[in-house]
Amino acid sequence: MGDCLFCKIADKKISAKLVHEDDQTLAFDDINPQAPVHTLVIPKRHVASVHELDTGDESLLGQILLSCTKVARLKGLGEAGYRLVTNIGKDGGQTVAHLHFHILGGRHMTWPPG
Repeated sequence: MGDCLFCKIADKKISAKLVHEDDQTLAFDDINPQAPVHTLVIPKRHVASVHELDTGDESLLGQILLSCTKVARLKGLGEAGYRLVTNIGKDGGQTVAHLHFHILGGRHMTWPPG
């Protein structure tokens, strides 16, 4: 996707504060943090949202979730806890049409989120 912001970050055409990278995923700190720790984990392959995943994507989704837990540990969130969020579509609050998980932590999270 030529105009996708997160694809450009994954391709290293736009810089970001990288936290973790493996063969399928990339994690970087959010430029507009909503918590003391706010890191995004994306697949390097363009997928618009969780809604676009299908049979055959189990490995990718598993790797994304494993990357999320690794990043949470790297950020020191494992013991106190954290929130893991993915938004889907306009009404779900998705602002970048590339699958991404938000790792939010470093403070107490309230419910409902909004």
